[in-house]
Parts: sequence; C-alpha cells; structure tokens
Amino acid sequence: PPAPLFVPAGAQQTFSSSSQLDISACPITFYGKTYRQFYVNFTSESFVVCLGGFYSPGGPQDCLLVTPPDSQRAVDVQLSGTRVRTVTVTNTPGDKQIRGYLDTSGCFYSGGTRPSGPSGTAGSAGNDSSLLLTGVIYSPGSQVNSPETCLFLNCSEDLGLQVSACGPLERCQGNGSCIEAPPQTPMPRRTCTVVGPAVLDVHGQMRLVEDRCSYALLSAPDLQIVATFQERRRKDVGFLDGVILQLGRSDVHVSLDPGGRIRLNNLTMVLNGSAQRVYGVEVSKDRTGVTVQVSRSNLTASVFFNGDSVQLHLEGPAVPSLGGLCGNSSGILGQLRPPEFSSTGCETRYSDAVDASINCTLMAERCNVLKGAPFSSCDTDPEPFITACRDVLCKYGDLDGLRCQFLEVYARACSLSSGAALEGLRSRAECSPPMGLCQDRTCGPNEFCSETGPAGQPRCLCRALFASEYLERNTLGGSTVCRQNSASLSLVGCLLEDKGIDYTQLHLNDPACKGQMNEQTRMVTFSFNSSSCGTEVLTNSSHVIFKNTIRGQNVSSDVTRYTQFHMDSSCAQTQPDVQTVAFSVRGSTVVQLATSGSWNYTLTLEAFTDAGLSQAVQSSTELQLNQRIWVELRTHGLEETTVVMVMDSCWATDNGTSIYELIHNGCANPADRTVQVERNGQTASSVFSFKMFSFSESSGDVDLTCRLKLCFRREESCSPYSTSANISSFRTQREPSSPPFYSPMRPLRGAQGHASFRRRLISMTTTITKV
Repeated sequence: PPAPLFVPAGAQQTFSSSSQLDISACPITFYGKTYRQFYVNFTSESFVVCLGGFYSPGGPQDCLLVTPPDSQRAVDVQLSGTRVRTVTVTNTPGDKQIRGYLDTSGCFYSGGTRPSGPSGTAGSAGNDSSLLLTGVIYSPGSQVNSPETCLFLNCSEDLGLQVSACGPLERCQGNGSCIEAPPQTPMPRRTCTVVGPAVLDVHGQMRLVEDRCSYALLSAPDLQIVATFQERRRKDVGFLDGVILQLGRSDVHVSLDPGGRIRLNNLTMVLNGSAQRVYGVEVSKDRTGVTVQVSRSNLTASVFFNGDSVQLHLEGPAVPSLGGLCGNSSGILGQLRPPEFSSTGCETRYSDAVDASINCTLMAERCNVLKGAPFSSCDTDPEPFITACRDVLCKYGDLDGLRCQFLEVYARACSLSSGAALEGLRSRAECSPPMGLCQDRTCGPNEFCSETGPAGQPRCLCRALFASEYLERNTLGGSTVCRQNSASLSLVGCLLEDKGIDYTQLHLNDPACKGQMNEQTRMVTFSFNSSSCGTEVLTNSSHVIFKNTIRGQNVSSDVTRYTQFHMDSSCAQTQPDVQTVAFSVRGSTVVQLATSGSWNYTLTLEAFTDAGLSQAVQSSTELQLNQRIWVELRTHGLEETTVVMVMDSCWATDNGTSIYELIHNGCANPADRTVQVERNGQTASSVFSFKMFSFSESSGDVDLTCRLKLCFRREESCSPYSTSANISSFRTQREPSSPPFYSPMRPLRGAQGHASFRRRLISMTTTITKV
C-alpha cells in the first residue's frame, strides 16, 4: 500500500532542527529496503527526510527533498544518491497543511551489480546496454531479462530486488550465459577459517578469542562479515556462535545462526532445497551447513557455516588489502568489535581452573595427523591448523567434536585451494562424516548444542557462565517466587538434562500438575497456590506455610534405572508482629500495606456510628459518652477461601499506664456487657462494637490497640467460642489459649460530655520465606 509521504503537522512529531526519529516499532519499506530510522535535515533550499543517515549533497542516502513555493511543493525522490522522481504536493484547502502519498512499493536498481560486456571488460555508456536498466524504478512483480548482458532483475513484493548477473571473474557470451573470463593476471585466492575460538587469517596467522564479543572477520566496501562468540563449557574460552553478513547499507543483515537458521533482517528465511537470491546474495543449505555467495566488483566471497566453524573462500584483487581478523588476525581487537553486534561487558575475561584430566601430549598427537597421509597430498600449510588444534584441545579438551572439526576445516581448505580430494581421512582420524546433527535444533540463549547425547545425538548444554550461578549454590534452579496467594519455582532445563532428568516426568504432589517448558528461555516452571496441586498447609505459632514438592516418576518396583528427584518448595505468611500504629479517630480510614517478599495485602481499621457500617467517623464527627460505635478491621488481598483474619484481642489505654481490655482471645470482655463481637474469624473482616467511654483519672485521648492473627480454614475452626465459665478461648490445635486478663480500671460512662480516642493497630505483616 502507498506509504504516507507527509502527515499533518503535529500529528506525530514537529521538527524545528535536524533530528533523528526512531520508527522501529513501525518500520517503513521504501523501494524494496526496510528502514527503522528517520533523519530530518534543513538546508538553505529544502526540507529533507532521509532513511539511511543525515542528508549530504552527493551522498548515497535514500531521501525526500521538499522545496518551495508556498502554494505547492515539489518533492524530489532520491534513491542511492540519484534523483529519480518528482512529485507535486498541493496544500489542503483551508488548513494549509501539506498532505500527500507516494507509492513506494516498487524496487530501484542503481546498477550496483553491473555485468561485463561481451568483451569481458566493464561496458561504457556507449556500448553497454545494461546501463539503460540502471537508475530505474520497477513496479512489484516486474522482471527484466537481458540475455545480451546476462542481467536478470526481479522486483519481488516479499524479498525486494533480486539481481542475477555474471560475477567479476566472468564474462557474458551475449546469449544469457556466463563463462569464466580468461585471467590476464592470477587473481589472489585465499581462505580464512574460524573453528571454536581459533581464527586463522588469509596469511596463515592464528589468534584465539577469549571473550564473548563479536568481531569483524572481513571489512570491504559494501560488505562486512562479522563472527559472534560465546562461551561453552569453560568461561575462559570463546567459541564461534554465529556469522552476520552486513550488505552495503547498515540495515541489511543476513544472519547465520546455530542450528542452521538463516535470518534476513531478523526475519527467518525458509529454504526449500534450492538456493535463494536476496540483495544480490545467494544463500543455500544442505545437511552439512549453510553457504552464502557474495560478489562485489573486486571481490568474491564464499562463506560456509556449520554451527561450529566458518570458512571464507576469497577471490579478487581486493583480497590482499582486506580488513578484519581475516585480513590481519594480529590487529587490535577493540578496533574490530562492531558495537551494534556486541553486548555490554562482553570483553570481560574470566579464568577457569586448569583441567588436570587433559593430556596435552595426547592432544598434540591427535592434531599431528594433519602431517601424514592422506593430508600429505595437500599443498596448504598444515602448521597453522595443527597449532590451533593443539592449543585449543590442550585447554578445552577433546570435547564437542573439536578435534574432528579441525580436520574437516583443513580438508576443506585443501579442497578449496587445489581441489584435492582427501580419501580416507575420516576413517584414519576416527571421525564421522559431517552430518550437521545440530541443524534445526534450537537451544536457548544460555545453551549450546553438542553431539554428546546417547548414540551421538545432539542435545542442549548449559553455557558455563550461566550454569555457574546455580552450580555454586548446588541447585538446579532459582528460589521459590511467592506472589499474592500463589507460588512458582523454575528449574533450568539444561541442568536437568545434565543430571539425566526428564522434565516431562516431574510433577508436584498432584501428578497432574507438571512443569511447563518455556521454549525461548528453556526454563521449566512449576506453579501452585494454597488450594491446588496437592499443596500442604502447615501452621505453627509464627507461620502459615504453603508447601509443595516437585517429584520424579513413581517407582512401583524394588529397583529403578531413572534418577530420582525430590525438591520442596514453600511460601509462608507470618502471624502478626506486635507493631503499633497510632492515629486519631477524627481522621480518615487507617490503611496499612503489609509487604514482605512478594506477597502483599492491605489492612484497614475504620470506626462507624451505625451497625450497617455506612456512617464512617470523620474528623468532624463528635462522639458522645455512652454512644455506641462499631469498629471494623478488614484485610484486602488474602485468599479468603483458605486464610482469614481473626481479631485476637483489643484493649484501650490512656497513652499512659491505664489499660482496659475490650476483646480477649477473640471474644468480648464478659465484665463489660456493652462490648459485642459482631463478626470474627469468618471472612476477611472482623467487627465489634462498644459504648464510648473515657478513663476516670485521665482527660487525654483513649488509645485503641488490636492484635490480629491469621487462621487457615482447612485445619482450624477460625471462629472463637466461649466456655461455660464465660471465659473466651480461641480454638486451635496448635496454639493454646493464653489466660484472660482484665484491667482493674473502670471506664466512666455518662450521658453528658464528649469523648475522643485514638486507635492503635498491631500491624499484620506478611513475610515470605523459603523453608
């Protein structure tokens, strides 16, 4: 659909100076290229919107240049630095706001891939008909086929412009076919190899990468190839983890990921057995790995990546002057680290203890097989490969197929340089044929794939830095996460696999409650609440504890060949601590938020002048002596079907030494018949009432203090009851009643005078602990 050229001023953003606008949330496709940034410039002649960087005269950006006059504006469309189209936009009558739409769904061919003429040299404007096809916008679905120049153009709605032409070392025969051009001088041809942490540049020099950053392997005009590194079993060894090809413009990326996944600008490509061509790059995939062919005016690069190693076969005049680690592996790493592909802190280096089980002499012998038959027929120097193999295996060990990978990359280098076929190399080295067993196997961001499972099958292993956090605590996962009335515990999938534990066989007390695997993070999470999955509820004098257990499969026989698993998980709410909060009755409702861990609930205490609890005591309310008031204590956030709040005791003081008890062990003081418990231990609130009073020997305010408790419905009857002796007790199997206590002070009641009191609340605090 047409893309909006301009929007009404102020509808999105107003610009008064050069600005950069992030549109990554809604990227724009502009003539076959996708952009995520706007760059706005003001020049002396125009207002400019560019999509590949700020405007500069003669620059290669894609831009819209808006010029006066007042009544209508001419908008010039510039693609790759060439003005290709002019659109006239007229002011909308009345509001003088510029509005216009420009169809940008086509493709633009700038001639960046220019085939050679029949003579084998680059054609000129006078004799090369391919130049007539350059600087042209093509509509979606259109195709151009020029047999005379061997140029084929296809404007695809999904993949943008696809260009096929003869390579820099070929010439067109004039009938649509290309043949190799007779070389006037030998073209430089080199191979660069990365396997594990070792980089072998085009000059045969070797360097080991010891961190987890990304580094430019090759830097050339319109092409940058970047290798990303991550640790595996050791924290002090970085392994090749992926390859990124940056094509021309900085916003066109082809990413080769572990598992054989290929992404074009973060969109996964699906290859159906045949090669695909995107942005002038040919991509193919087979059972051994992924191959990308890139041709530029003075360089042809073939990139092969199998998840463990990458080899670049480079040809063309530009080879001797290439930048990056492949051009010079002894360069300064910090200058070869593209910040857009490296995470913060990736350059931090870690140390690991030396693995005493590694026999370095034996590792060297295994690597030295590159000197003998059948490798002796290869004209590629084996010494850099042997040195890299020996150094890496002596530090890391012969794990994850490393030794065979060094043999494979050397054999491939021999084949690329001289076409030598090394028969019998795998049987002599006891290596299996390359099958790409980790292809199409997706591991999490903290895992890597290794062919170390039963019968050599691939599986995902934990990366060392990630696993160390759990191994140092001797655990397979994190702590229990307690949320409001629920809990969860996550286990690390790759750590479970290391222990030989199948997460699908684990469950909570209720066998139907199994863990859920997050396919992105590869974490296995078990969730439960106080009334599900067989949760056990335990109470004591200080806590109400919700406990569940992650268990392995049930064993019905006397023997088992599976790893047994048992892990407890619990959350606890503490009984109320004695903390006093004083406040005036002539204020608003008292609200206290009890917070600890992740379980929160709110406790309120409010006074009313009516039994319906509709007339709250306000700051202006005058209370009379002997006037009945109702007090409500309420919790918000508790799971009422399981846990309720119980008012244990309330007493009044004169903020001094006088104490008068109103509620004891959940029941009214039998010595004061004005005190009535309306509701207690049944819901999330408790209500009692009494007649207003003051202390005989004090003229100050009366303070009201209450102590609260939590009660679990399943085990206990939470409603208090009275004995025949009219002494209240709180029915519980775990905490005996405390003896009654009555203050000798007597309240003064009367029909005259006013009364005021302050309320004190013993806060109910929830503490989450892992038991």
